[in-house]
Amino acid sequence: MSEDVWVPEQPPLLRVIIADDHRLFRHGLRSLLESAEGIEVVGEAADGTEAITLTRELNPDLVLMDLHMPGGGGLAATRAITRDHAEVGVLVLTMFDDDDSVFAGLRAGARGYVLKDADEAELIQAILTVGHGGAIYSPTIASRISQFFALFDQTVTARDPALASLTDSEHKVLAEMAKGLNNDAIATKLGYSPKTVRNYVSIIFAKLHVADRSQAIVFARERGLG
Repeated sequence: MSEDVWVPEQPPLLRVIIADDHRLFRHGLRSLLESAEGIEVVGEAADGTEAITLTRELNPDLVLMDLHMPGGGGLAATRAITRDHAEVGVLVLTMFDDDDSVFAGLRAGARGYVLKDADEAELIQAILTVGHGGAIYSPTIASRISQFFALFDQTVTARDPALASLTDSEHKVLAEMAKGLNNDAIATKLGYSPKTVRNYVSIIFAKLHVADRSQAIVFARERGLG
């Protein structure tokens, strides 16, 4: 007389779409994910428009999204997917870790942000976390988020239209200016190139309607920066 053997039910595979405009990167990432337990790659998109279409057609659990792609780009695709498919998680996978890219991705609705140089274990963990409803950020990105909110708490951005017009990176440059740092020192501290800092400073002058660095510093210090 045979006896029934109980076999534990396997959880369903996490269904993933890879959205990246570099074919070789997509194929390499597919190979990595298909070797991981619990993950199934159900589609590949080469641009933002295709990512939106595949999400609608395939109803994945997760879209791995590069930010800078043709066809509307990853930001527009992230906004559309999180708006129209709230059950689908979007995990940004990119080489860009500047503040503007990070916070643009978060504002678009991404639930995670991981850099392409992350190790395999970190990437797999991020995919599983976001795919199952959580949120996760690589250590570098988490540090930037913490720094941003620490700076934000010191400002009166919400009550000052001029400050509110600045991007996250421009805020950080202005804060360092208010501390008396010159452009080269700001570039070193924030990890920007000197040319980038000079460009930010020019933009800050225009947005704040000030004539020079001294006026910008006075403006910033009157509002709690520095």
